[in-house]
Amino acid sequence: AARHHMANRLARETSTYLLQHAENPVDWYPWGPEALGRARAENKPIFLSVGYSACHWCHVMEHDSFENADIAGFMNANFVNIKVDREERPDIDDVYQRACQMATGTGGWPLSVFLTPEQEPFHVGTFYPSSDSYGRPGFGSVLRQMSQAWREDPSGVRKAAGKISAGLTVEPPQSLPVSGDMLDEAAVNLLQAGDPVNGGFGSAPKFPSSACVSFLLSYSRDISRFAEFAAKTLSRMGRGGMFDHVGGGFHRYSTDARWLVPHFEKMLYDNALIPISYADAYCATGNPAFLETLSRTLDFVLRELRSEEGGFYSALDADSGDGEGEFYTWTRREVLGVLGRTPESEAFCAYYDVTDGGNWEGRTILCNSVRADKAAAHAGIPEARMGAVLAEGRDALLKERSRRPRPARDAKIISSWNALATSALVAGYRLTLDGRYLEAASECDQFMQKHMVSGGRLLRIRAGGASKIDGYLDDHAFYGCALLDLFEVAPATETLEGARRMAETILDSFWDGKTLHMSSRNHEELVAKPSSMHDLSLPSGSSASASLLLRLYHLTREEKYLSACEGVLATHGRQAAENPLAFGNMLNVMLAYLRGVTEVSVMDGDGQMSSHVWKHRMPGAIAVRVGSPTQLDALSGVPFFEGKEFGRDPRAYVCRGRSCSAPVRSIAELDALLG
Repeated sequence: AARHHMANRLARETSTYLLQHAENPVDWYPWGPEALGRARAENKPIFLSVGYSACHWCHVMEHDSFENADIAGFMNANFVNIKVDREERPDIDDVYQRACQMATGTGGWPLSVFLTPEQEPFHVGTFYPSSDSYGRPGFGSVLRQMSQAWREDPSGVRKAAGKISAGLTVEPPQSLPVSGDMLDEAAVNLLQAGDPVNGGFGSAPKFPSSACVSFLLSYSRDISRFAEFAAKTLSRMGRGGMFDHVGGGFHRYSTDARWLVPHFEKMLYDNALIPISYADAYCATGNPAFLETLSRTLDFVLRELRSEEGGFYSALDADSGDGEGEFYTWTRREVLGVLGRTPESEAFCAYYDVTDGGNWEGRTILCNSVRADKAAAHAGIPEARMGAVLAEGRDALLKERSRRPRPARDAKIISSWNALATSALVAGYRLTLDGRYLEAASECDQFMQKHMVSGGRLLRIRAGGASKIDGYLDDHAFYGCALLDLFEVAPATETLEGARRMAETILDSFWDGKTLHMSSRNHEELVAKPSSMHDLSLPSGSSASASLLLRLYHLTREEKYLSACEGVLATHGRQAAENPLAFGNMLNVMLAYLRGVTEVSVMDGDGQMSSHVWKHRMPGAIAVRVGSPTQLDALSGVPFFEGKEFGRDPRAYVCRGRSCSAPVRSIAELDALLG
C-alpha cells in the first residue's frame, strides 16, 4: 500500500516507537483518557498494539498491515486503536503479556490485543501477517472475526473477557525463609538446563542470561564445574557473532545455539548487564579476554549511546540499509578491499571466519572459532603480531562501516536503564581504573539528578527534551543500586542519602508487606496489578530492591531495610530454586544474604590497595575506598565507617557479621583475610 502522509495523533508524542507510526493511515491514539473515554462512550472494542522501536517484527507488521489503507480503514471504522511503547509503559505490557501467555502459551512483540471498552482482553496474539497464510489467519481476517463477535454477541465477549481478566491476578506465593538448599537446587537446575557444548541455557534462540551466569560463578566455591560452565558461556558468547567484533557491544540474542547469528538490535540494558558478568568472570579467572570484552562493550556504549546531556539512549535498530544485519556483516571482498591483500589480512580473515561463501546468507558475521596462533601460522606471520593485526583490522573496518547507512537509534532515555549503565561503568572503572568510565558514570548521575528527579519524584522517561511518567519499581531500585555502586568508588553522604530516598519510596509506595508491586500506589489502575517478580531480559524490580535494601542495611545498620529484604527473599526464594532461569538476580541476592556480606573499607590515598580489593572476587561484598582524611571526616555519621581511621600508610578493615578485623597494612595480610 502507498505511504499515507497525514499525521495521526501519535505525531504529538515523544516516543521514537510511537512517532514511527505517526503517518500510518490507522487512526492511532496513545494510551490515555481520550482513547479509553471514546471506547466507553461509543461502546467500541479497543485494538491495542504494544511494541518498541528496535523490534524487527513490529516494523514488518507496520509495513504489511498498518500502512495498508484497506486494513487501516477497517480498523478505524470498527475499533479504537491504541499504540503503546512497552518501554514507556511496562505495566500495560506486563498485564497483557500475561494474558497472551495464558491464551497462547507464548508472548512477545508486537503484542496484539483486543479489549472491551473496560480494557478487559478477549483475544490476544503477537505478530500477524496481513493475509491468511500456511493455515494461519492473517490480520485482516482476525479483525473481521473480532468485529463480528463484538457486533453479534457483545455480552458473550464481555463474559469471556471477564474470565481472562480474573485469571490475571497474581497471588504472591507462600513465604518461606530462604535456605542454602534453595541455592543448591537452583545451581543444579541451571546446570541441567545448560548447553554443555556451547554454553548458555537451552537451545535456540539463546539469550545471555547474565545474572544466572554470575550466580554460577559466585555459587561455585570449590565445585569447579559451575564456574567452568559460566566461563565457557561467556567465552563462547564473546567469541560468537552475538558480540560485535568490529564496534564492540552485544546484540540482543542469538537465533541459533552456537551464538553465531544474532538478532541484530542492540539494547542499552544488555550492554549494561552483560559487562557485569564479564567483570565477575575476570575477577574469578584472571582471563584478560573477559576484561577486553567488558572494555570494548563499555566503549561502544560511550561512543554510540551517550547523549549530549550525559544520559544514555535506549537502543539501536536491527534493520538498516537493505535489511536486518546489513550494517554489521561483510563479504570477503569487502574486507580485503579495506585491509588489502596481505598476509596480515589473511590472518585477520582466518581468525574471524571471513570466507568467500560467508557464514550467513552469503555474507560473514565476524566470529572467532580458531586460536590466534593457528590463524597466524595459516597466514605465515609471527604469533606475536596477531594482537596488533586484529586491533588494526577492526579499527579499519569500523571506519569503513561508519560510511554505511546506520541503524536507527531510539533516543528515548529510561531511568532504570541509565542506572544499569551507571553500575556497569563503575564495574569497568573498578577493574581498569579508566577514568573515562567513572567520569561517564558520575555525569549520568548528574543527568538523572537534573532531569529525572523532580519534586522528590523519580520520572521514568526523557524524550524530545521533556521528562515524564512516574518511575516504576525498577527505576527506583536500579537507581538506588547505581548510587551505592558510585558510593563505593567515590563515597559521599549525599550519594548515600539519594540511595536511601529510593529505598524509602519503595517501602512507602511499592511494598505491601508481602509483595513489591511494579507500579506505585498512586499509579493508574489497570485491569490487573502488574507484577515485578521475574528476572528475564532485565532484573525484576523486586530482586533489585532486595539488593538495595540488603546493602543499605550494611551501610546504615537500619533493621527495617534488612527486615524488608528478608520479606522479599522469603516470597520468592522457593520459586527461584525451582525456576532459576527466571530468578537469576534474585539468586545472587539470596546468595549474598545467606553467605553474609563481606564489608571492606580501604583507606588509601594512592588507590593501590583498593584496586587490589576490587579485583578480588567477593560475591555481594561492599568494598568502599576512602581517599583522604577529609573524606572520612565527611562520612563520620555513617555507621559503616565507625571506628575506622585514616593513617599515613594505606590500611583496610574487613568486617563480617558484627566483627571487624584490626586494620591490615599489606596486600598479603589483606588476601589472607579475604580468603
